[in-house]
Amino acid sequence: MLSPTLREGLRAYAIGPKVRTIRLKKKMGLVELGKHTGLSPAMLSKIERGQLFPTLPTLLRIAMVFSVGLDYFIAAEREKPVVAISRHQDRLRFPEKAGGKDQAYEFESLDFPAAQRLLNSYFAEFFAVAADKLRWHHHPGAEFIYVLSGTLVLHVGEDQHVLEARDTVYFDSSVPHAYSKAGAKSCGALVVTTA
Repeated sequence: MLSPTLREGLRAYAIGPKVRTIRLKKKMGLVELGKHTGLSPAMLSKIERGQLFPTLPTLLRIAMVFSVGLDYFIAAEREKPVVAISRHQDRLRFPEKAGGKDQAYEFESLDFPAAQRLLNSYFAEFFAVAADKLRWHHHPGAEFIYVLSGTLVLHVGEDQHVLEARDTVYFDSSVPHAYSKAGAKSCGALVVTTA
């Protein structure tokens, strides 16, 4: 049981509202966030409403899903430039959609320790997906992809683009788009989106 002093001290950080704001910004429901974090939607709802203060491991699970560091939730605004290193062994890999079949890709956040960034960068491994199973999505801003290996088929609106290793593409990500791997070779890419 927290004392009133501790409760007020924690409330000043507004961790719950920050979790809710980033979840809504990423257009993710409580159930989907729960699948990614292993936390119940009820617990997440209590955290967002300030009825429950998360432990650091619980908050870190949430932070990693949204590719942010813990300081996103608890640090004051920074005035100095941020330097954030993401070590390979520290990164987690997430499926395109939690618990879904016919995944088009899995991704790792490459910049999750940086709390205040102007873009988001990911490593993505793409898989072959039937045309009728493509998962179309869109988000504000722009997207840049640098294909590291294999062949990537990028669908943007009604257009289809085949990209080979070392090809790049920049596009308006507010236009519905989807991805799929072509050929037998594994397909990986660096993906950068504006925040």
